[in-house]
Amino acid sequence: MHKVKITVKSVKGFCSAGYREGDHFFIEGSKLTIPEGNHICIWALQSMMPVFPIFQERDRLADDHWVKQVKQFSCPDPKGLVQYRLELIDDDSS
Repeated sequence: MHKVKITVKSVKGFCSAGYREGDHFFIEGSKLTIPEGNHICIWALQSMMPVFPIFQERDRLADDHWVKQVKQFSCPDPKGLVQYRLELIDDDSS
């Protein structure tokens, strides 16, 4: 299973969690890793959680599977307009 790096791509409104471009965290299996001193917005996280398990297995899916088209995700808060980039990374890199 791959590690997923979730990075704040842009903030085009008011983010109540205080995210800034470049903030990130990792999902590996059922483990959530947040760089020291940072935090996670539970509302953004809960909206992304259904995608993580299948996103981590995307290499095994058919070429036309919808999850292969997923490269970013939006926060559900319409005032925040936070865009996250989702990417698979090797276990050795962070």
